[in-house]
Amino acid sequence: MRIAVNGCGIAGPTLAWWLRRYGHEPVLFEQADRLREGGYIIDFWGSGYDVAERMGLFPGLMDDAYIMERLRTVTSGNRTTSSLNARTFQDLTNGRYISIARSDLSRHIFQASQGIEARFGTSIEGVEERQEDILVSTGKGEAEAFDLVIGADGLHSGIRSVVFGPQERYERPLGLHVAAFTLSGYRPREELTYVSFTQPGRQISRVALRGDRTLFLFVFDSSFMASEPANEQARKDVLKEIFGGMGWEADAILERIGEVDDLYFDRVSQIRMFEWTKGRVALIGDAAACASLLAGEGTGFAMTEAYVLAGELHRAGGDHAAAFRRYEERMRDYISGKQDAARKFAGFFAPRNWARLILRDVLTNAANIPGLSRYILGQGLLSEIELPDYGRAG
Repeated sequence: MRIAVNGCGIAGPTLAWWLRRYGHEPVLFEQADRLREGGYIIDFWGSGYDVAERMGLFPGLMDDAYIMERLRTVTSGNRTTSSLNARTFQDLTNGRYISIARSDLSRHIFQASQGIEARFGTSIEGVEERQEDILVSTGKGEAEAFDLVIGADGLHSGIRSVVFGPQERYERPLGLHVAAFTLSGYRPREELTYVSFTQPGRQISRVALRGDRTLFLFVFDSSFMASEPANEQARKDVLKEIFGGMGWEADAILERIGEVDDLYFDRVSQIRMFEWTKGRVALIGDAAACASLLAGEGTGFAMTEAYVLAGELHRAGGDHAAAFRRYEERMRDYISGKQDAARKFAGFFAPRNWARLILRDVLTNAANIPGLSRYILGQGLLSEIELPDYGRAG
């Protein structure tokens, strides 16, 4: 089948890789004119890690991966309030846990998909389902027939809006906003350590990257902001208003925000839908069931959904309706459970009062105690789906 895939981040190229493996002809559409760069660091483990292994992405991914050594929270004067040996995550996952820039993972997947047609600078803006195919229209005014259309275009999915209805019907904001950017030559610098400074409703974190770069992550309660900023300068101004004078390194970081050209800024939300497929259209990744950026495993979910959808299409022998149904049946309960857990975990990043903040630090310290680490951290790390074996094409 000839299959249009809208989105060239994580889910889209992963799906395209598996579709090609099973003899289909995927075509990737991406609104941006090139692969996205910058962004934020993700933790990568579980079923997504397994899919990456099956794609042959290891050991290449390790060239860009980080094996973090410590998570540390600090006071305004840089006194440590909690510290967690990050090797605990390695121990709980049998060494199958890395941190990596989302853009680096995306690049590795895309490079593995070389030879698959990718159309940058254009995206699918309309679909018309017909008896034997589906007609796709793009932002360039072109129209083209495909057998299926897959929306892999993220939290703000255009395919979802066109086929299933407006985003506000499915989006569940978690009451937080997040921003991320990188700076070169920033000091101080702590290798392989994730450092966070938190006050009720606000948190700044930094992590050292290769090439003398430092990634900063800002998380804040949405109530600090009167309205959504309209452009990048307004977003930078919002960060200065909310975090200026907060203490620790906040002012030193914000003094350099004018240098930033890779600002990521968005609300923290989930996407909750009753169905991920309709006719000849299916959604995967954040477009279907975003767990939230702060869930920690959204990338792995996206790769798992892509693997399962491609596998079910292969197993169904071209019967897309049966494949779509099995894809949803296999993934829905698992993803819903992960979304429920992510809602509870969101408060970890920006506790809304001092009592919750102190409790967070107490639990973080307790996770270093043998036996307690599995109880405190293990449920989120070890509750995984078993990947089916769909065999090879032909």
